[in-house]
Amino acid sequence: MELIYEAERIYYKNEQGRMAAEVTFHQRSDRAMSIDHTYVSPELRGQGAADRLLRAAVKRFRARELKAVPVCSYAVKWFQEHPEEQDLLK
Repeated sequence: MELIYEAERIYYKNEQGRMAAEVTFHQRSDRAMSIDHTYVSPELRGQGAADRLLRAAVKRFRARELKAVPVCSYAVKWFQEHPEEQDLLK
């Protein structure tokens, strides 16, 4: 599946064209984005979709020199499990 990028979300569509997984983020300040929602449909769970979405968000934030503020439980856990990304946290 191909990632689809929008201003405040990155997501996948399933074969029927419906959103199947997404991560959303919102501007918190000039240099920080809150990661406030991660969703993966039952059909994609356990296949690493959420991890790929967070990695894509991290890559986007780094390219734009933004800091991340994880708010949703998955994003909080993901950053705890990826100490190499701790410098991105605000």
